[in-house]
Order: sequence, then C-alpha cells, then structure tokens
Amino acid sequence: MSVLGVTRSLQRTLRIGSVATAVGLAVACSSPVADPPAQSAVASASAGGATAAPAASASAAAPAPPAKPPRPVADPAAVAAKVGTSCKRAKEDKAFFFIAPQDPVAGAPVRALVLPTAGAPLLEEPADGIVIVAPGSAPSNALVEHRSGPPSSVFGSTTLDSPGTVRLIAHKGGEVVACTDVGVAKSWARKPGGPQGIAWEATRAWDAELENVYSAWVEKLFDAPSDASLSAAALHEITKDPARNLLHDHLGLQEDAPPPKGLRLDPDCADLPYFLRAYFAWKVGLPFTYSACSRGGGGAPPRCQDSQSNHDPLDEPVTNRVRRFETFLRAELKNVVHSGTGRTLATDDKTDYYPVKLSAETIRPGSVYADPYGHILVVAKRVPQEGDGAGLLFAVDGQPDGTVARKRFWKGNFLFSLDDAAMGSPGFKRFRPVVAKPSGVAALSNAAIAKHPAYGDYSLEQTVGDAGAFYDKMDDVLSPGPLDPERAMLAAIDALEEQMQARVTSVENGEKHFRKGGGRIDMPNGPAIFETIGDWENFSTPSRDLRLLIATDVVRGFPALVARRPERFKMPPGRSVTEVVKGLEAKLADETKRRKVEYARSDESKHTLSLADVLERTERLEMAYNPNDCPEVRWGASDGTPESATCKRRAPSDQRRKMEKVRAWFKDRKRPARG
Repeated sequence: MSVLGVTRSLQRTLRIGSVATAVGLAVACSSPVADPPAQSAVASASAGGATAAPAASASAAAPAPPAKPPRPVADPAAVAAKVGTSCKRAKEDKAFFFIAPQDPVAGAPVRALVLPTAGAPLLEEPADGIVIVAPGSAPSNALVEHRSGPPSSVFGSTTLDSPGTVRLIAHKGGEVVACTDVGVAKSWARKPGGPQGIAWEATRAWDAELENVYSAWVEKLFDAPSDASLSAAALHEITKDPARNLLHDHLGLQEDAPPPKGLRLDPDCADLPYFLRAYFAWKVGLPFTYSACSRGGGGAPPRCQDSQSNHDPLDEPVTNRVRRFETFLRAELKNVVHSGTGRTLATDDKTDYYPVKLSAETIRPGSVYADPYGHILVVAKRVPQEGDGAGLLFAVDGQPDGTVARKRFWKGNFLFSLDDAAMGSPGFKRFRPVVAKPSGVAALSNAAIAKHPAYGDYSLEQTVGDAGAFYDKMDDVLSPGPLDPERAMLAAIDALEEQMQARVTSVENGEKHFRKGGGRIDMPNGPAIFETIGDWENFSTPSRDLRLLIATDVVRGFPALVARRPERFKMPPGRSVTEVVKGLEAKLADETKRRKVEYARSDESKHTLSLADVLERTERLEMAYNPNDCPEVRWGASDGTPESATCKRRAPSDQRRKMEKVRAWFKDRKRPARG
C-alpha cells in the first residue's frame, strides 16, 4: 500500500503541468492569481491537508481546540480476526468504503475511501486506519491520508500483482467500522459503449453517501498544504494525476490519459462547478442536469428556464464513450451555462443551485460560491481552527484561458453584496439534487430539499443583513474560538503584500507588450472593462485592482474591526480593548513601512514602494488599471515627483474620460452587477 497525495514538503507554490505567467484578467471570471494567506479580515496560515497515520490532524472543536493526540496504531491481525470469514455491511455501521476504479485489475492501484454513513457525524473521523489483507500475505496496516472534510475521510490504496480478492478493513479504536472484499481481475472487461444518443445513462441515484463521496473526491483532487499555492494550466492537468484523482481511469477507458487520447477539460469559472459535477456523475453513473438561464438586468435577477440532462438526445452522437462525454461538455454544456446561473434568487425553485446555511457542516468541498459580480468558485478544503490560529477555507476557480487555481476565503477573493436586486442571491450554494424518473431527470424543490434526510441544508440565511453580517458570520463559522489579534492582523498584511507582489507581474506583463512593439490597447465601455477579451483582458487590471483596494480597506481597518468585535479576539491579560487597538495601530504603521514591493519603471529602473506608500495612494490607484498608462502612473506616482520623471506614456484623453465615468465603482468598492 502506498500513500498518494501532497505532503507538507512541497514548495510554497505548487504548479501542475505548464502554467504560463499569470496576467491580470479583466473578464467576469477573473480573480487574483495570488493565494493570500488570510481568511476574511481575521485569518492566518494554519496547517492542514493530508496526513499519514498516526500523525495528528486538525480538530473542529471549539473554542480554541487543542491538537488531537496521535491516532492509535492497531494490531492488524487482531483487527482482521474480528471480521471473520466474510465482510458484511450492517445497517448500524458508522462508516463505509467507496472503491475505485469500477473494475480493479492486477498491477493497477485499488483506491479506497472510508467515509461516514448517512446520518453519521460529518466532522467526526470515520476511522483511525485501514488494515489490508492480501492473498498469501499477513494482515498489515495501510498508510493512509486523513482529511477533515466535511465529510471527514480516510484514503488509502493498494496494488495486487496477481488476480484475486483483497480485503480492506477500516477500524476505529481497535473496532471494525467497515469492511469490504474487492475482486481484482486479470485485465479490464471493456464495457460496451452504452446508449449512443445520450451523454451517458444514469444507473445509480444520488444519496447522502454519494454526496459525501463527491465532496471527498473534490477535497482530495485539489489538496495541498495550507501555505502553498496550487495552480494548473487546465483541469485535465489535475484529473490526469492518479495521486490526486480518486476516479482516475475509473471506467477503464484511459479517459484520464493526457489529451488528445484522454479528456480535455478547460472550464472557465462558470463552467468549473458543472465540469466537476458532470465528470463525477459520468464516472459513477448518476443523473445530471443543467439549465439555460438569463444573466439578470433591469432590476431583475437571473432566471432559469429550460433544464437539460445527460438523458437528453445529443445533437451529434459519438460512438466513443470518452469523446461522447467530451462533446457533451464542450459542445452542449459549455455553451449553455454562465456565471449568471450562480446568482439566481435564493427563493427560486427552478435553478441549478440552492443556498445553504452557513455552518462547518454545510460549507463543504464541492459546494460553490457565487459572488454578486459574476465570479464562481468551488469550495475545495476547510482547515479547522487550532489554538490561536484561524480556521481556513479554500476554493478553486477557473479562468477564461482554462487555468485552475486555488484561493483562500477572505474579503479580497469572496466578494459579497445584496445592494442590487439584479445581482440576485450571491453566496454559498450546492447543486440541486436530481433524480432520474421514467419521464426524465427532475430536480428537487427548495421545500423538498429542506425536508430531505440526505440534504436538509436549504436556507435563506445569506439573504438577511448586509455584507458585514455575512463576513462576521463566516468568521464565526471558520474560527469559533477567539484569535490572537496581532497574529490575525499580520496575516491580513501578508495577504495585502502577496496581492501587491502579484500585481507587479501583471503591470510588467503590460509593459512587455509595449517593449515588444505593441500598439495602443483599445478600452471597452462601461462594465465591459471587467468582461472583455483580447489585449485589454490580458494586460489591464480592473478586477485585480478592485480587489486590491478592498484588501487595503481590510488592512487599514483591522484595528477598528478589533474594537468593533472584541469578543472575536483573545485579549492579552491586563490590557483593555482600547490599549490593544492602539498597539495594533502602532504595529500596523511599523509593518506597512517595513514591507516593500519593487516595480520596474518605464526606463526599467527599479523603484521601491512600502505597503504604507500603497495605503497612502489608494485614491490614485482607483485610476491605475489602464495598461496604456506608464507603470509609474499604474503604481500611483504623483505628477512632478522624481518617481514619475521616467514616465513616457499616458492613456489617451478619451480613455481617461471613460475611467472617470466609472471611477465610483472603485471608490465605492462595488462592481456593477453583470453576468
């Protein structure tokens, strides 16, 4: 048995495949490339990720939970003896196995995932470990990976050199909690192509356990140490990795080989949740639906009309199962869904997503976050709070060029607003449950979801209050215990510093365009500055700069946050809130003067700015996203200063007038609502 996955020895930045230098994308699906080490206004870089038993793991208890003791190492022979002659699943079992691939073969990995059964606590680890009993071998303890979920899961894999039956036994506290016998064949029994006229046939139904498998699959797929960045040139660069993908070649069709033999998966932000859900449903044989929706406008939120499914006739049937699914994704699904689909009204039943309550159990890998301005992320990992450190939440998003990257939850990445009815209902959501019926595939209503034993998490909680209430609630969910105020503020400063460093690259990419002889870049009108294509998309930074401005507000306002919510912080003994806030203000001034970024001016000479300089320049940075301006202007240099003396290029006057007309969006830190 071998452990697969990412360990904490990875580099700080983890790239999968070949990823081009990131640029400041300006379309609706754009977001920061950097992965700031912060969660909302009060975050820190806590450790998380897979661990090999019997190492300690993060705990979800509150407040300020202590680290868990090492997991007990079981006697494998004693555990195996408790099973007897055969594995039988009982109704009272608290855990179950999901095995992949669909038909294991000799010489290839058998992957095993242990998960809580329906009704078992999602945040409670289902097992301490796995015992493997292979033909002709003594029982042995498997090396396993533990993840916190929800649902908490345990992963391991083994390989049989010859055909036979391998027994896998999950145990907790020395007692058997799940057992399965897995038949391993000599070679793949190739499955027929299936119905030719539809994408795939649903042979199973979604239930609580398969929803848990879906969440655990997403968590493992995008796992990485908390202090590492994760990015890939395309989704298939991740799914082709058997160390990440529990469902790698699950169907035995070499479907996860590198393209063009295997699937080509290159979703943008709106496509990514659907690609993941459809990929899982195709592999496991589950129903899948998606809807044609409006983008909202005229004061009205997006609305969905026609719902389509994997059972609908394909426009162009394809014999090969892999190519047929790829055609479904790229020719059918991708041309229908868009980012407005995620902003449908929370009370609307005719949608692909439904809103969930905000809790540690409901914000789970595989759920989505729809921001009010048209960006979509998929929740990938939660790191429970430990000690004085904050709890963390990670999500992944796609870009128009197919890049997939991981982000941390905080105000600079997860925008939220209820100010415009045309925005619809932003926030955390899950895919609406669907069931296959003789008449077709149907989705459950909000009322049915609220009563359903496998779901029950439909909620209008996120539609009440304002953005401040939303972020406060998320802080409470992710970090139920009080935080060290100085440590939390330093993490917010770290986040700002990383976003500034990422912006250096974005501005420099624009300069390279002109150094190579590129001409003036056309500027779109109005909201299209965030949503266009071409050179403006590649080299302007309106989306990044808006998020950067939000980040400066978070850092500058951190002492005030502590004064407003002192109960969220662990105050030093003998010091009043007023004294702590004054100390934070002094520390903030010192830290922002000490932290530096360096950019290249027009003559390629280097100029250094402190973060304090950046905070002082926020008003000028409201007009700094146009790549036709010299880098000095884009970094907020004032006219007539030595810093600006090297400037050789300014945006034309017509573009400056356009920028003045939309400046209020940046001043108010609010993008216009668009799909």
